[in-house]
Amino acid sequence: MKLSDNEKRDICKLIEDGKNLPNKYRFLLFDESDQIDLKWNGKTDSITNIVLPFQIIEQIDEPRTENLEFDQGVFDLMQGRQVTGWTNKLIWGDNKYILSSLKNGPMREEIEKEGGIKLVYIDPPFDVGADFSINVEVGDGEIYEKQPNVMEHIAYRDTWGKYHDSFLTMIYERIKLIYELLAEDGSIFIHCDSRLNQYLKIIMGEIFGINNVRSEIIWERSVSGKTTTKNYSKDIDHLIWCTKSDNYIFNETFKPLSESTINSYSYDDNNGRGKYASVSMQKTGSPGPLTTYDYMDNSGKVWKCPNKGWRMTKEKLKILEDDNRLILTGEVIREKSYWKERKNIGKKANNLWNDIPNLQGKSKEITNYPTQKPEKLLERIIKGHSNQNDIICDFFSGSGTTAAVAEKLNRKWICADLGKFAIHITRKRMINLQRELKKESLNWRAFEVLNLGKYQRQYFLENEFKEIDEVKKNNQNLKINDFENLLFEAYKANKISGFKTLHGKKGDDFVSIGPVNQPLSRNHVEEVIKECIKNKIISVHILGFEYEMGLFPTIQEEAKANGIRLLYKQIPIDIFDKRAVEKGEVLFYDVAYIDFKCHVNDGMIKVELTDFAVFLNEENFYIKDTLRPGSSKIVIENGQIIQKSKLKDESIQEKFLTQHWHDWIDYWSVDFNYESKKEFIKVINGDGEITEKWTGNYIFENEWQSFRSDVKNNKLEFETSKIKITQESLKVAVKVIDIFGNDTMKVIEVNT
Repeated sequence: MKLSDNEKRDICKLIEDGKNLPNKYRFLLFDESDQIDLKWNGKTDSITNIVLPFQIIEQIDEPRTENLEFDQGVFDLMQGRQVTGWTNKLIWGDNKYILSSLKNGPMREEIEKEGGIKLVYIDPPFDVGADFSINVEVGDGEIYEKQPNVMEHIAYRDTWGKYHDSFLTMIYERIKLIYELLAEDGSIFIHCDSRLNQYLKIIMGEIFGINNVRSEIIWERSVSGKTTTKNYSKDIDHLIWCTKSDNYIFNETFKPLSESTINSYSYDDNNGRGKYASVSMQKTGSPGPLTTYDYMDNSGKVWKCPNKGWRMTKEKLKILEDDNRLILTGEVIREKSYWKERKNIGKKANNLWNDIPNLQGKSKEITNYPTQKPEKLLERIIKGHSNQNDIICDFFSGSGTTAAVAEKLNRKWICADLGKFAIHITRKRMINLQRELKKESLNWRAFEVLNLGKYQRQYFLENEFKEIDEVKKNNQNLKINDFENLLFEAYKANKISGFKTLHGKKGDDFVSIGPVNQPLSRNHVEEVIKECIKNKIISVHILGFEYEMGLFPTIQEEAKANGIRLLYKQIPIDIFDKRAVEKGEVLFYDVAYIDFKCHVNDGMIKVELTDFAVFLNEENFYIKDTLRPGSSKIVIENGQIIQKSKLKDESIQEKFLTQHWHDWIDYWSVDFNYESKKEFIKVINGDGEITEKWTGNYIFENEWQSFRSDVKNNKLEFETSKIKITQESLKVAVKVIDIFGNDTMKVIEVNT
């Protein structure tokens, strides 16, 4: 940069006067760049560097406890348990904190040992303001529309669903974290729609570099041809592909051949070469002097030159005839193109993917998850941009399509989702896949279900809001205060002060309120126990919208050992309906109840599930006013799922869909020797070293399970297979997951 004295004076004068610099000075002062930055309300360059521990809630090594015939170095042959190598990871939690913890935490070392993350596919909820409800099958095929829980409401609607700028703020920080995590030869695919792709391309160019935005792929997911008012039907999605560097993985992929092309290979001379297609010998381009000639075959017959000439020279045509590769019947010469000799089984893929239809209602892949994508779509992406044993990630994993395809293609995977129901859907899907791979004598990897730790109210408030100004902080505190007042009114309790975790009293019992925006965690309950011990309190009601996976039952035993009775209550979403609160119609329910028996005989044990109760309430108290005659709605009321129909005379007819206790159960599993595997978390100490510490919890090892896999296989088993006993006493744990994805666990001690 060379400026004259006059130019320097001019620039100083313009700055003093608060005027913009003319372009000539801007280009003189600043380096040229091909980067384009997108500006929007709320954009910030800062990204979170928070590191939270990953807590292993469950390990699933094998579909059932039974003998296997696999490599001894990888699997324990007696139990099918994986003993070495990478374990795939299914993580429940906010992906912002998951990404930050992967990037900055001890798991980063484990990832780098495996070669780093080679491919990330994300399908964020780009349909801003969309409905994220889930259709859940109840009873004999009736469908109940499960609404998002409070956590999901906050994440999907309030945080991301206000305007486009809120979505861009959300995705910007996450993409920056993904960029830091990707290996140098890694790629990312982000799935979006036509309203947001123009913004996302600029964001991707800003973070990855404009030259590393490799392609925008158009996926034609349907050919509906739906008529719309003053618009075209929306049948496409967009896939933006970016790479970390110029040294990226790219394996050529091919679109499959059309059915008509495959069927054209219908001829066979029975000479051992197999089937062939009849192919034209006419040149497709302009005729040339070497390919314009009349051809005389070996029999002396002369074949006139085609209009555009032949595809090859006379010498090459003669070689084909001598090798019996020409069809010399009819009016023109044609070539025999053999199926076995095709160099590929399809056309090289371009950036228009119009050969992969979206999932149809009868597809075997269907999980009833609203944003589920077809496996063929992920197969093309994973095959094209990774190799076997590479790590593939999806941080908006939904129904687990990325994990399923990665497993089939012998890739390692990390998948995450905020929704507990999504985690549950993926867990079932992967166990089903393990069973399929087992039948085909193919290998699979174990996977872990993990929590992202430290989900507590104090953490959220202290860390999420520490950098905002006092006005915003005061507004946040006012909102929390208003919520507590509403909650205590609904629960018929009185608000108190002077305690850290105890917020009110109901009769002689104290009341503790969990967070609105995070699951109620073990950390929160431990703080409650400490405060009870200090103040000699013996009974506490703990209210929460959502509970951390694996919270029960060890924390219950810890409280009981200290003479403290903890009652867990589910806060219904109706709490935000002030009219229902005022009328006293908001009902709080206990956390689910499990009962089971252990049958011990001749050194063997089996478990029988005998009872299960879930107490949820999502009733619409004004359903009589909202329903039209002839219509119906499925609701939850007083611990039962009921179909309510309005008849022509305005009366309401009720049909109970949950007629038996097991109608609530979607999945149950058993750990026959709970407490055999302690849960250790990896943490970074003050010296930057990675250390392990026991959390006080145990990992649930999924040794047997039964679940409703699909509509056709909707039955549950209620007795496990018999398992050999090797100890005089053991603790048996049973985990039940209800049809909404909520998990409950019970442990009993068995003397054998």
